[in-house]
Amino acid sequence: MSAISSRILVRGVNWLGDAVMTTPALQRLREAHPGSHITLLTHEKLADLWRDHPDLNSVLTFTASESIWSIARRLHAQNFDAALVLPNSPRSALEAWLSRIPLRIGYARPWRNWFLNRVVPSRNDRALMRKRSVGEIKRLINNTQHATRNTKHPPGAHQTYEYLKLAAALGANTTPVAPHLHVAAGELEPVAARFGLKPNAVESLFGLNPGAEYGPAKRWPAERFISAAVEIQRQIPCRWLIFGGPADLSFAREIEMGVQNALAKTANAALPLNLAGKTNLRELCVLLKLCRVVLTNDSGPMHVAAAVGTPVVVPFGSTSPELTGPGLPGDGRHKFLTANAPCSPCFLRVCPIDFRCMTSISVERVVDAVLRSTRPL
Repeated sequence: MSAISSRILVRGVNWLGDAVMTTPALQRLREAHPGSHITLLTHEKLADLWRDHPDLNSVLTFTASESIWSIARRLHAQNFDAALVLPNSPRSALEAWLSRIPLRIGYARPWRNWFLNRVVPSRNDRALMRKRSVGEIKRLINNTQHATRNTKHPPGAHQTYEYLKLAAALGANTTPVAPHLHVAAGELEPVAARFGLKPNAVESLFGLNPGAEYGPAKRWPAERFISAAVEIQRQIPCRWLIFGGPADLSFAREIEMGVQNALAKTANAALPLNLAGKTNLRELCVLLKLCRVVLTNDSGPMHVAAAVGTPVVVPFGSTSPELTGPGLPGDGRHKFLTANAPCSPCFLRVCPIDFRCMTSISVERVVDAVLRSTRPL
């Protein structure tokens, strides 16, 4: 395959945070094939994430209801030379096979290997995010030999390496780089104005993202978000932007009112702006970039904030920053807070015991981390 004239299809992943973690692989793929035409196939809900992305020539989208046959016909018409299939699903491999793309690359997984003609074995340091059973959790917390958080992962276990290794099948360098999403300078003022903000004013914008689509086990308690936000605003004059999707409306409203009521007697305190359910994906990218820091649960917006260049502070409980933390592993701009809960990470949606992995992360620790991470004006 010629590095100058080849046409490469990258079948993208379907979840926001995972999509952000594929950007290092896209960058390395572009470096390996500077003259190639690289197209990303993505679900339509993520299309705005890829606007003007420097490592892509074009983006194709599909809907949740579109048939695999329709997708395959459209791909076949594009005359791709190679397909890099990032998801592990049988369907994503079948799409490439039905499209008759000559070179089809993906990881070896059940029910799909026949559709690929370059099957990549799993990484030796790949770590499975296995859900713990209730019985295992109880054994861990009752065993005094397990007094600390149960996280032992090799250095290359982070999810970004999963996508980098696949890109290496097309000659890409596997040295990690920070995930990156492009936001043009010209986007900042129009989006800010749409929500009554002034990005060039003295006002400091801080982000607060209290939701987590996966489930309540990933959510630091609402009352702690309120306490932390109030204390931070008392120490640094700022205005909180509260982010969230349609499922987070009640949670975001609770935090908005809690912060507002706590600051009611504080002179000149800026009231929080609740944006939950009011932004599209592109507006979310821009508004997160306008923030000096974002206090967030482990979520898709967490990854977006780090990828647009904003420091993040994240309480981690049921999940693992070593496996799916935002940014480049080891980047000191971001702060990941965990508790010494021996059952953590359990990767469960709902805590079956006492939620100690999150309730043991104090407001004081979070406030201190946010103050240390805040980007200068």
